[in-house]
Amino acid sequence: MWRMLLPGLKLKRYAALVAVGFMAIGMGVGRWIDHQPFGPVALLGGLGLVAVIVGAAKLWGSVTEVLGSDRWAGLLYSRRQLARGPKIVALGGGTGLPVVLRGLKQFTANLTAVVTVADDGGSSGRLRGALGMLPPGDIRNCLVALADTEPLMEDLFQLRFDQGELAGHSFGNLFLAAMEKTAGDFVTALRESSRVLAVRGTVLPATLDRVTLMARLEDGTEIAGESAIGHSRQRIQKIWMDPPDATPLAEAVSAIMHADMVVLGPGSLYTSVIPNLLVRPIADAIRATGALRVYVANVMTQPGETAHFSVRDHVRAIEEQVGPGLIDVVLVNNQPVSGDVLARYQREGAEPVLPTRWEGGPQIIAEPLVDVGAVVRHDPDKLARALLRLLIRNRPGWASKHPFDSLWLEARLRERRSKSWLGPIPAK
Repeated sequence: MWRMLLPGLKLKRYAALVAVGFMAIGMGVGRWIDHQPFGPVALLGGLGLVAVIVGAAKLWGSVTEVLGSDRWAGLLYSRRQLARGPKIVALGGGTGLPVVLRGLKQFTANLTAVVTVADDGGSSGRLRGALGMLPPGDIRNCLVALADTEPLMEDLFQLRFDQGELAGHSFGNLFLAAMEKTAGDFVTALRESSRVLAVRGTVLPATLDRVTLMARLEDGTEIAGESAIGHSRQRIQKIWMDPPDATPLAEAVSAIMHADMVVLGPGSLYTSVIPNLLVRPIADAIRATGALRVYVANVMTQPGETAHFSVRDHVRAIEEQVGPGLIDVVLVNNQPVSGDVLARYQREGAEPVLPTRWEGGPQIIAEPLVDVGAVVRHDPDKLARALLRLLIRNRPGWASKHPFDSLWLEARLRERRSKSWLGPIPAK
């Protein structure tokens, strides 16, 4: 603080000018109350007002000159509000979890991503085999999704080498591997990487144990490894983790227990969503938490693995693998997919996941959630707004405990509101 008193900052003089201006205005008001002649009162008040305006403008200019932007006050206010946003835990992996995080970070900084660590393919699999570290790929994607830094840094972390011995590796994966060696453990490496990327929230692995995903297919064949399971063209009968008693991070379990909302998916059902739930204490924490538990259904089915699956089939698969009582609300897309794009997906064996309702199941909410381009995927902004509207609607207790934060959140949701409607849901 003593450095604020050093000369040359151009802060003290303008702050003093503002203070003198307010003193002059106060003296003018005092003379007016004391029934003094109007001339001196007006002179004092006018001079004081001019001093306040000039001093405030110069003070603003000095701060802006140092920070290089005139949006610093708005950013300060926004970040303060983000720090008071709802506590949300999102579980998953692959490409689905980063979409959720990228949208939600615009509304709250109290985000915890719990990421599956069963990946054994690509760069992650090579580093896992060579260095014995946790697979960094999905974790890297979540760090980048939550980053509040320059686009150049994001591009750097996602850069993938295509020549030489490093071909196939991404810089972000290598950075995490080097950070683990420097920091001594993977969790510390994540904290330091989060600091480098100015991450809004926390990214945690589901477990620090070295686990392998196992599956039994419809024909009785057993296969090992997330990459092999993901490429299977048959439906999966049973899936489990080896070892079955993997220990979760205490921080992950605590975040779930203290959350306002827990989000499962979107993502590959058997290789991104369910693997986190196979760490039993995490599934138990989701059952016990008082948070609103939302499953975000995929937009399209996956050939073989979830061919012809409806929303009910996805929820039933989760319950068959890890038991019931994990989901309060299912959020599903009802935005049509254009004919040409849909035809291409159908040729590959994929089709839209249909929003069906069934007796005794969780609440089904259907909204337009898609960003349709060459690839059909969830739109981060639409998805985040739909999730937060669900929180406000289904957990009025949170709004009553945080009235001002709730009002700010509702105002943000109205800023660029996506068209939202509840389409007809056929019974099944």
